[in-house]
Amino acid sequence: MKTGAKVGISERKAREREERGRRIVVAARTIAERDGWASVTIRRLADEIEYSQPVLYSHFQNRDEIVGAVALEGFGELAVILRAAIRPSSTPGEAVESVATAYLDFAFARPAMYEAMFILPTGLRFARSDTPPQLRAGFGAMATVIAPFAQDVDTATETFWAALHGLAELERHGRIRPAFRSHRITLIMQMVSGQLQR
Repeated sequence: MKTGAKVGISERKAREREERGRRIVVAARTIAERDGWASVTIRRLADEIEYSQPVLYSHFQNRDEIVGAVALEGFGELAVILRAAIRPSSTPGEAVESVATAYLDFAFARPAMYEAMFILPTGLRFARSDTPPQLRAGFGAMATVIAPFAQDVDTATETFWAALHGLAELERHGRIRPAFRSHRITLIMQMVSGQLQR
């Protein structure tokens, strides 16, 4: 009886801890989306969710770890969105366009999340044996549409990803014309598929 009670208490405490961690991440994401990442501080988070700063530090060592947790959520969401963009009836070229469009739509619809994923320090590790599955899933979705056109799928996918990220950042900061986004996506598809006309 006592052992069962201890297990029940232990499970409850673990659930409560997980819920506290989740609330911290949601609060960070909400503040960042509303006011920008500069406004996300341990003090502000503590005030927002009515936890003491030591409680926050018991979950995350520093702000970068919180940003990393938000980024990890973002990579999970992006992977789902990219996979959903690949329609079975699409030609390989259409699949490239669909994934590129979905990627850029994500970048513009969730600017704070995108910034956490790709701009701010997070400690997340890419292209390594310990890369989190959320990052691998997003890369895998892009690799799926690049594979029909490349022998070295990993390098070609990295290049495709770099092109999309560059377009997202340039447009987000007003360096290129937003009205030509769909035309640039078509050009990327043509470059990937070898259909680019002179």
